[in-house]
Amino acid sequence: MEFTSADGERKYAALVRAAVETVVGLDFDGTLAPIVEDPAEAHIHPDAGAVLSALAEQVRAVAVVTGRPARQALDLGGLEQVGNAIGDAGKELYLFGQYGNERWTSTNRRIVSPRPPAGLASFTAELPRLLRRHDAADAHVEEKGLAVAVHTRRLPEPDRAFEELLPVLEERAARYDLVVEPGRRVIEVRSPGMDKGVVVRTLAGELEAGGFAFVGDDLGDVGAFEAVAALSADGLPTLLVCSASEEESALLELADLLVDGPDGVMDLLRQLTSDAASLRA
Repeated sequence: MEFTSADGERKYAALVRAAVETVVGLDFDGTLAPIVEDPAEAHIHPDAGAVLSALAEQVRAVAVVTGRPARQALDLGGLEQVGNAIGDAGKELYLFGQYGNERWTSTNRRIVSPRPPAGLASFTAELPRLLRRHDAADAHVEEKGLAVAVHTRRLPEPDRAFEELLPVLEERAARYDLVVEPGRRVIEVRSPGMDKGVVVRTLAGELEAGGFAFVGDDLGDVGAFEAVAALSADGLPTLLVCSASEEESALLELADLLVDGPDGVMDLLRQLTSDAASLRA
């Protein structure tokens, strides 16, 4: 763990003191699970179930907030079983899929989801032609139901392809009143009006949070970081944690604390759990 400043250490200490009222939000890919070539193989860190269950005993709630479809995250993360363990402790696990468009909780074990956005089917039908035109026909296209994602990771020059495709897909998405969410070598197209920042604000209000921590790793988490920063400006104890990588640095300047990928996230959550329990002992 590496604090970005002395202020980061102060914020961590304040969050520990407010742990019982704190909501801890976590991204999935790059945070709880490693980034891998095939998104369908991104299984959660093997220690995550036990770590999240122990953490839940010390805080108001734990929430996983991901761009993945909720069902996929539940399966790859074994989160239904984690939710059982958290429920046994009298707490609740929240899962928000597709940037908050889908919601599942360990109490109401049903995924609540809207209809797919108008225009998404037409946009998806155009994708193969757009990708061929920009020498990216082999990009992996992931249809998510409420969104479609183009992964450049498998291409010979993934970063060049990402930079070239981003403005092209932004322009075409706008024609269908869709928005683009860039991430680590992935460009997602979905409906507007929902992002991880909305999720943070919703949870903070619903749960009357007295503190908020968020752990993320890429551009899709910027909205959550900004929403947590706004809570901090209103006087809440907060902590922003970047699960750092060589591929993505968008969160580095916003973070209070840097950790080394999912292994580092597990170490941080163990430390937070231990410090909060010691304070209450």
